[in-house]
Amino acid sequence: MHIDPLEKQWVQIALGICAFFIGIIMLDALFHNINAPSNVETIDSARLHLSEEFAEQNLGVQVDGEGQVVVRMIAGRYSFLPKEISVPAETKMTFRWVSSDVLHGVHIPMTNMSTMVVPGYVAQVETSFPKPGEYPALCNEYCGLGHDHMWSKINVLEKDEWQQLQLSMNGADNDE
Repeated sequence: MHIDPLEKQWVQIALGICAFFIGIIMLDALFHNINAPSNVETIDSARLHLSEEFAEQNLGVQVDGEGQVVVRMIAGRYSFLPKEISVPAETKMTFRWVSSDVLHGVHIPMTNMSTMVVPGYVAQVETSFPKPGEYPALCNEYCGLGHDHMWSKINVLEKDEWQQLQLSMNGADNDE
């Protein structure tokens, strides 16, 4: 079987380009810590309302025993729950997202927050908001006819203002 020298040269060029890109991926994985998501945590999407973590009373912003801010949200067809939350500025926080139905995506402009929310899995992203203001959380994966109405609002407050809000909310809870 005879292979033309020009064809051999083009095959070598194509293989060289592939090796170059694989090398870049390897370097990024090793030196820049760019990897595929490793937090593989499964959940039964049909029973979210029965799970302890994603029960209605546990959605939204919570501060755990170590002072870490954790935000739990559900992406369901055409809405994010809760629809509006308030978080502190310049504070590292963990977002935990689940889907109750189909594949969704979450993107918060002006942050590093962009992830897919796959049914049956918990998507976890750590982020912080650099300055106070209103940030939209948008679905960036087509999920049906109402996809363009799927958003949530994140109110980012100064740390002291957010702590005052938390104190007033906890005081109202204790009065009940």
